[in-house]
Amino acid sequence: MTVFGVHTGLQRTTVDELVALWQRIESLGFGWISIWDHFYAADMTGDADCLEAVAAHAALACSTERVTCGSLVYCVGYRHPAVLAKAVTTIDHLSNGRAAIGLGAGWSQVEYDAYGIPFPAPGVRLDMLEEAAACVRGLLHDEVTTFEGAHFRLAEARNEPRPVQSRLPVWIGGGGERRTLRIAAQHADGWNVPFLSPEEFARKRGVLHSHCEAVGRDPATIRCAANVGLARDDDDVAAQFGNIAKVVAPGVLRGSEAELVERVGRYVEAGADQVNIAVRAPWDVDALERLAGALGLA
Repeated sequence: MTVFGVHTGLQRTTVDELVALWQRIESLGFGWISIWDHFYAADMTGDADCLEAVAAHAALACSTERVTCGSLVYCVGYRHPAVLAKAVTTIDHLSNGRAAIGLGAGWSQVEYDAYGIPFPAPGVRLDMLEEAAACVRGLLHDEVTTFEGAHFRLAEARNEPRPVQSRLPVWIGGGGERRTLRIAAQHADGWNVPFLSPEEFARKRGVLHSHCEAVGRDPATIRCAANVGLARDDDDVAAQFGNIAKVVAPGVLRGSEAELVERVGRYVEAGADQVNIAVRAPWDVDALERLAGALGLA
C-alpha cells in the first residue's frame, strides 16, 4: 500500500505555524510528516531564518496523534550518531512509537562554514554516513553495540530505554549511485530521494536493487520514497525554491487535479512505496487539501 506524506521545511516560519500545519496535514489523511535538518534556508540564498531539526522533530511528535514522524534527513556531520539515536529514541517515546530517522551525508556548505563545522570532501562525508548508519542502526535495533570506525566509535554502547518500536525505521537519503545507494542497500529500512522525475526515480531504484543483490539483501525489505514538490505553475516553483528552482523542477507536481493524480501514479508505477510532498513556507494548505481530496486520502 502506497503511503502519502508531507515533508515540511523549517525555514521562514514559526513553531505555531508548523504545529497548525502538521495538525491540518494529519486531518487530511496523510500518513507521514517529516522535517529537514538545516541551519540556514535550503535554497542557497544564505538566509539563516531556519528552526533546528531535533527540537522540531520532537514538537512534531507531540503535536500529532497518528502519522509517522520522520526526518529527511539528519546530516551526520552535525551530530554524533549516538546523540541522534538517543534523540530519536526519545522522540519514539514522545510519539508512542511513531518515529523514523533519516540520515544523509550533508551538502549545504554555507551552514558548515557559518558554524565552523568542518566540510570534508564528498568521499569523506559518505564515509561518515556509512559509519553513522551502522552506529544508529546498532543502537536502535540491538541491545549492545560496539563499533570502531575512522570517524565514530562505540564501546559496548547501550541505548536505554529501548525505542517503543521493536525496529525503529532507519532511512538513507540521496541519489548517489556508487556510494549512497550502496549504503542504503547495506543499512536502510527505507530510501528517500528528492525531486527526480518518475523515470529517473525508477532508474535509481534499479541501481539500489543492484546494490542489494551485491550485498545479499532482499530489495523488498527497503521502502522506496520520492519527495516531490507541489506548485501551481512555473512561477510558483521559482517562488518556492529560489536559487534551486531549476534543479528541482523535474520533481515538482503541477496542473489540474487529474494531472496531479496522474503524475503521482507515475511515481507509484516507478516503484515508489511512498510519495512525500515537500513544502515550505508560506504554506499553501489549499494545494495540499486539493491533492488530498484528489487522492482520496481523507
